[in-house]
Amino acid sequence: MIAPLRVQLREATRYLPSWEERSMRIVNWVLGLAWALSALPASAVVGGREGGPAEASTVMVLNARGGVCSGVVLSPKTVLTAAHCAAGGTELRVHWRDGGEPVLLVPASVVLHPEFNAKAVSNRRRSIDLALIRLSEPLPARFTPATLDGGASPRAGSAVTLAGYGVSQEREARTTGTYRSAALEVIEPYGPGRILLWAADPAGRGKTPGAGACQGDSGGAMFDGPAVVAISSWSTGPAGRECGLLSQGVLVAPQRGWIDLTLGQWGQTARWSAPR
Repeated sequence: MIAPLRVQLREATRYLPSWEERSMRIVNWVLGLAWALSALPASAVVGGREGGPAEASTVMVLNARGGVCSGVVLSPKTVLTAAHCAAGGTELRVHWRDGGEPVLLVPASVVLHPEFNAKAVSNRRRSIDLALIRLSEPLPARFTPATLDGGASPRAGSAVTLAGYGVSQEREARTTGTYRSAALEVIEPYGPGRILLWAADPAGRGKTPGAGACQGDSGGAMFDGPAVVAISSWSTGPAGRECGLLSQGVLVAPQRGWIDLTLGQWGQTARWSAPR
């Protein structure tokens, strides 16, 4: 899984007594440092660029352990993210900025995909790393629900765009908090995926370091054109690193039944593109 920024954020919040105080400190610490670096040349996700598609459909998801993730808005009161960002019973807050001021919204409930396995990587087991967050109040009108791709999965060689609020420099927490994106290419290192999508920088195709997901991008979108085809869940890097080679996402189309059923129970609906 794309590792959360635990160590630095834990130190920043260890002496604060309440979640709200910890949350404000996390937000100000992470985003304040990002602003302080605004005079530097823009890099991105890892090797991408600042900005990207559907920024108005993306939020940050923070947890009380200091984890930082991204999330995709599906309706005024629901957000789709990676399950490992919400697992373990930790408190969550959905975060964005409103006129420069940080906003922290309390979830009303969180549902992990029933086939999520928190130890999947170490046990080499299948896991569907998705979670749905129901918000306690609607998001502001400026947020636009994303369109999920309801068609066939893109095949090797197809172009996809990865986006999220993760670091632009691996293990550098101060580079998180800015929406960034990278143009990648679908690869099939283990054959066509029915649950997962793998993508890499076209220049290296997963063999040499390049652009890709990193810490904080978990839960962010992988776009096939204007629609979200997958949700970022994991990445790999060269020896001793976690980012820069392959970016993995969970395909959303095969999970449409679970997404629609869960949202329906909450009185919400998701937007899906027509099958191709």
